[in-house]
Amino acid sequence: MICALASAFCFGAASVLQAMAARAAEPGTGGGVDVALMWRALRQWRYIAGLGMDTLGFGLQIVALRTLPIYVVGAALAASLAVTAVIASRLLHVRLSRVEWTAVAVVCAGLAMLALAAGREGHGDGSEALRWALLGVSFGVLLLGVVGGRLPDKPRALVLGLGAGFGFGVVEVAVRLIDGIDFADPVWYALLVGGGAAFLLLTSALQRGAVTTATAGAVLGETIGPAVVGVVWLGDSTREGLGWLAVLGFVVAVAGSLTLARFGEPPAPDEPSGPARLEGRASRAS
Repeated sequence: MICALASAFCFGAASVLQAMAARAAEPGTGGGVDVALMWRALRQWRYIAGLGMDTLGFGLQIVALRTLPIYVVGAALAASLAVTAVIASRLLHVRLSRVEWTAVAVVCAGLAMLALAAGREGHGDGSEALRWALLGVSFGVLLLGVVGGRLPDKPRALVLGLGAGFGFGVVEVAVRLIDGIDFADPVWYALLVGGGAAFLLLTSALQRGAVTTATAGAVLGETIGPAVVGVVWLGDSTREGLGWLAVLGFVVAVAGSLTLARFGEPPAPDEPSGPARLEGRASRAS
C-alpha cells in the first residue's frame, strides 16, 4: 500500500509539471490529436521533470500491482488528484473550497477503507484470449484518439481523457499479466501501445479542452475497467466478509477524486493565483 500511495504522489506532482508544459507549448494547427505536441512539450523543462516523476511513479506502481489487487492500486492512482490539489494549494497558492478540502478527506477515507478490506493480489495469469483482447483495446485507444480529436471542444476533452484512462488501464492489467521477457507475448505490445497512446491522448486533452472534463474521463477509464478485470479474470479478492467495505472504499475514493478533477492542471503563467480556477482552454496556450 505504501508503494501505491507513493506512486500516487509521484503522478500527482508530475501532472502539475506536465500540464504547465503542455499549455506553454505552441498549440499547432488542426483540431485532431496533435502528435507533434509531445515533442514540443519536451522542450519544456517542466515536462522533462514530470516524466522523471512519472518514471519513478511507474516503478512504484509495478511493485504495488505485484502485491495488491488492481482495484486498490487503481483507486490509489486516482487519488493522485488529491495530491495535486494539496500541492496547488501550498505551492501555487490556489485556494481550495470547503467542498474540495472535504473531497481530499473523502479520498483519504476511501483509501483507508480499501487498505482495511483488500486481500492479496489474485494469482490468475489470464487466458490467451484476455492477452489478445488487451492488445486490441490498446489499438482501440489509438482509434478513439483519431475519432475524438475531430469532435467539438467539450466532447473532445471527455473522449480523449476517457481514451487516455483506457490506455493507462491497459498498462495496469498488462503489468499483472507479464511473466518474464517474452516478446511473442501480445501483452508486451499492449503495454507499449496502450501506454504511449495514453500519454499522447492525455497531453492533447490537457491542451485542447476543459481539464476538469478530461481528467474526470481519465480517472473513470483507468479505475473501473481494470478493477473488473482483476476481480473477474485474475482472482483479486477482499478479506473474508469485507467485500462490501472494499466496494464502498473504491466508490468513495473515486468519487472524491472526480470532485477534484479540476486539479489535473495548474493555472497558466498569465493567470492570477488564489481562488482562480485551474480549468482553461487551449486557445490560451502560447
